[in-house]
Amino acid sequence: MKKAIIIGATSGIGQEVMNVLTSKGWEVGIAGRRSELLKNLQDSNKNIIATECIDITSPNATLLLHSLIEKMGGDINLYFHSSGIGFQNPMLDSDKEISTVETNTVGFTRMIDDVFNYFAERKQKEGHIAVISSIAGTKGLGAAPAYSASKRFINHYMECLEQLCTIRGIKNIHLHDIRPGFVRTALLSSGGSYPMQLDPHYVAELIVKGIERNHSIITVDWKYRILVFFWRLIPRWIWRRMKIASV
Repeated sequence: MKKAIIIGATSGIGQEVMNVLTSKGWEVGIAGRRSELLKNLQDSNKNIIATECIDITSPNATLLLHSLIEKMGGDINLYFHSSGIGFQNPMLDSDKEISTVETNTVGFTRMIDDVFNYFAERKQKEGHIAVISSIAGTKGLGAAPAYSASKRFINHYMECLEQLCTIRGIKNIHLHDIRPGFVRTALLSSGGSYPMQLDPHYVAELIVKGIERNHSIITVDWKYRILVFFWRLIPRWIWRRMKIASV
């Protein structure tokens, strides 16, 4: 029986990935900041075998992660990180910017480093680390500076960890940088008009398929793969004059 832990499972992409995995027979442990929602999800799905209330911005978050791993029997196959926030913030409200950085970079680093070391110590057993970033990480988006920059941080960090596996001779860890476009979730409610919105369940199915096929970068979906290809060709002097919402 395969086992996964999903951080940020109470809403959005994390919850949909949870649904896809449990429908495939995975045993899942879920974490988030809202204990009542965690309990409701567990009560409604027999394949959710453990929960833990975790705020990744808290210094004790990794201790709680290991508590959840122990509840899962001390062994997992997949760590799925879907805990992130973002705002369109053209007026640069510093509280929003700092909160985004604390969650999407500091909290992310805290959790990913810990689970990377957890899998590295289990040399004979393969482990997958999958992280939700965004296509926003491929270009700077002026409407959401901290969000866009934090996603670029995640993109580079995951690439660095891939190289670190080579440096340290680690062969059992598989890393997945998941880059969705606009997904119809509560995150989009922070403002702005968003074209080409994707259904979250459809996105989750493509994510799980990409993990199963061991893709290191999973851009969702094909329309956004084309979009990213072309916008990377736009010179910086033109890009900075364009009015583009966040992704």
